[in-house]
Amino acid sequence: MARATREPLPGGGLVLTVPEDGTPRPPLRLERASDRRWLLRQGERPLIRARSEGDGCCRDLHLRRLPGYRSPLPHLTAARMRTSPDWPHLYARWLEEARGGPLHRGRWLLNRRATFTPGIWDCDLVRDWPEATLELLCGGGWHGVLPLRPLPAPDAARVKAYRKHAREGTLAPVLLWWVSFLDGWLLLDGHDRAAAALAEGAPPECVEVVRVADDAHWRATAEEITEAYEKRVARVAADPASRHTARHRHVVDRAYAEVLSGLPYDADTTPVFDPAPE
Repeated sequence: MARATREPLPGGGLVLTVPEDGTPRPPLRLERASDRRWLLRQGERPLIRARSEGDGCCRDLHLRRLPGYRSPLPHLTAARMRTSPDWPHLYARWLEEARGGPLHRGRWLLNRRATFTPGIWDCDLVRDWPEATLELLCGGGWHGVLPLRPLPAPDAARVKAYRKHAREGTLAPVLLWWVSFLDGWLLLDGHDRAAAALAEGAPPECVEVVRVADDAHWRATAEEITEAYEKRVARVAADPASRHTARHRHVVDRAYAEVLSGLPYDADTTPVFDPAPE
C-alpha cells in the first residue's frame, strides 16, 4: 500500500489519508454477490457469506463465517503491552504495513474508544459460531460487534493471561472496523483480549478504524452548511433587536461551529466492491 499521510488529532487519534496507488480493491474487503448477498474476503479467501431476507426496511441478515481469518496486526507480547504505547498511532503503522487489512484510497480515522451504548458488548455481541442471524433495524443496521473467529472461553490459557493485564490496566485495546451498512463493527484484532476484558466484567477498550469523508466531499458539504448559516444569520440580524437576539445569534453560531468542526471526521459509507472479473 502507498504510504499514507497522517493528521494527528487533538486529544489523541489520527486520520490516515491513503493515496490512490492503482490497487483496485484492498485485501480485506466487502464484495457484492447480488442485491441480497455479500461476502467478506481476505485476499481470495471468503470469510463471511451473508444474505438478507424479508421485505421492507426491517430484514434479517443471515451469515456464515468461515475459518482462515488472519489479523492484520502482529502478535502483541506482554512486554509490548506494558509499555503503553500510543495505540492508535501504532495500529495505524501496522495497518499501513499489513497485507491483509482494510485500508485503501481515502481517509481513515483511528481513535480510542472506551465507552459504548448499553448492549453493544453483551446482547449485541455475536457469540454464535459459525452461523448467526442479525436483526437489522428499520433503515438498516444492527449496532453490535461481529467477531471474525470464535471467541475463546474465559478459562482458555491465553485469555487467563490477558485477564491479569485487564486487572492491571495494561491490556491492549482491541481493533474494530466500523461498517456503515451494518451500523456495527467487525472485530479485526483482539478476540482473546476482548474475551479477557469481558470475563473481568468490563467491555474492552478499543481502537476504532472508520472510513471518513474525502476532502472534496466534506468541503462541499461545508459550503452548503455555510450558505444556510449565512442566510440564518441574516434573518436574525433583520429581526428587531430584543433581549433574545444576542442569545439567538449565540445559539446559531455555536451550532454552526460544532457541525463544521465535525464534518471532516464524520463516518462515510463503507465501500462494497464488485467481484473481481474472472
